[in-house]
Amino acid sequence: MQENRHLLTDLGIQLSHHELRPVYQIATEKKRGITRSSSSLHFTDFSTVSGSDNLAQAITIRLLTPRGELTALAHPDYGSRLHELIGQPNTDNTRNLVRLYILEALQQEVRIAEIIKLKVAQVPGTRDQLSVLLQVLPVASTEVVTVEGITLIL
Repeated sequence: MQENRHLLTDLGIQLSHHELRPVYQIATEKKRGITRSSSSLHFTDFSTVSGSDNLAQAITIRLLTPRGELTALAHPDYGSRLHELIGQPNTDNTRNLVRLYILEALQQEVRIAEIIKLKVAQVPGTRDQLSVLLQVLPVASTEVVTVEGITLIL
């Protein structure tokens, strides 16, 4: 873990629902507190992610955030252009644009030294869904970070 300390720690997120547009919420953990008589108190605490898990989460958030969405917060270039492909046919051209938009977005992530693998494939049994598999090498690390489970609905 010491090797990945530069990858930071952040609040954990979890997928709440994914219809139309993915919605994430802050992940929480229930903790048992002090027991009084026959009842016990329960507390909720925020979950955190650190190191390579934090980088994988940051990449997912960057890719699923439309570029320009954070302009009011002084981050006009944050995000990706993937949202521009909604409604496009699932063709080689569209899959190549998905790759291009992902590469374009990841150029701004300063914690990535190299993109090892980027695979965009049609989800079997669907016409309008693409799955993304991404492997990156973080700066100052030898551990490859894998980001999978991103599904784009065109």
